[in-house]
Amino acid sequence: MKEIIYYIKSYYKETDRTILLLISLFTAFLVFCNYYFGLDTFIRKKNLFVVKLFCWYVVFAAAFIVPYLFYGLARKKNHLKNKNFYILLVVTPLIFAWKISVSLVISFSENQTNNHFWNQVGYWPALAIVIFLLLYFIWKLYHEDQPLYGLRTGNMAWKPYLLMLLIMFPLITLAATQNDFLSVYPKLNSVSSEAIWWQKLLFELSYGSDFFTIEFFFRGFLVLGFAKWVGKDAILPMACFYCTIHFGKPLGECISSYFGGLLLGIVVYNTRSIWGGLIVHLGIAWMMEMTGFIGNQLK
Repeated sequence: MKEIIYYIKSYYKETDRTILLLISLFTAFLVFCNYYFGLDTFIRKKNLFVVKLFCWYVVFAAAFIVPYLFYGLARKKNHLKNKNFYILLVVTPLIFAWKISVSLVISFSENQTNNHFWNQVGYWPALAIVIFLLLYFIWKLYHEDQPLYGLRTGNMAWKPYLLMLLIMFPLITLAATQNDFLSVYPKLNSVSSEAIWWQKLLFELSYGSDFFTIEFFFRGFLVLGFAKWVGKDAILPMACFYCTIHFGKPLGECISSYFGGLLLGIVVYNTRSIWGGLIVHLGIAWMMEMTGFIGNQLK
């Protein structure tokens, strides 16, 4: 835990405070726009895949590119001269816009509830495979001189991450007393209310695979990949982008995702591994599922 605290202190000491403030305010502006104007609801109601893809691309591109523009305007940076950096800057939001816009629709039976359940269970692992292959291709093109986006384990100390989960438990339990939290969690409620125990387990494992995708993409690719050109400056744009993928979540969760993304970005940048962050992220997700289930039972 001392190492993580040291990483955070070092990052804060070495980071341009003006840039930190500007990107944080810009993130707050995006959050305000979403919850005041209902951007997430507006986009999700679009039936055409191309329209939904375009709308999400605009949101994610703003969240990812504008923070880098702040860095560029504040001081001359070497990445502004790098063609590969520009290519990935434009392509990166498109990858996640595709992920959030695409849907899996396969008819398994005449029972629509059953179809919805199995489509959702297959959706997250399928996307995990596609995103992994896309990022592997990008790694081969641009980053083969470094390990594959934080998948190494090395000599990791697991205890600090378990301690983080212990600290988060009472906070999540408190959140589970709020109606907006219970309207979203557990996720299984929006898919099927008739699932038996093994289906619930299968659903949670499938849901968990999405957190590997997120950690691999945001902390592995967006931090460790872009660090090749910008070093620690890759962390803040990632945190801003990461916040926007929580626009459909309760406001408190969305706001906290910016700070959580910032913390995990700092840790991954220093450890060069996404596994500790995955433990924290996945652990929190499953705790939210568990407390959401209990909270709804007690309502």
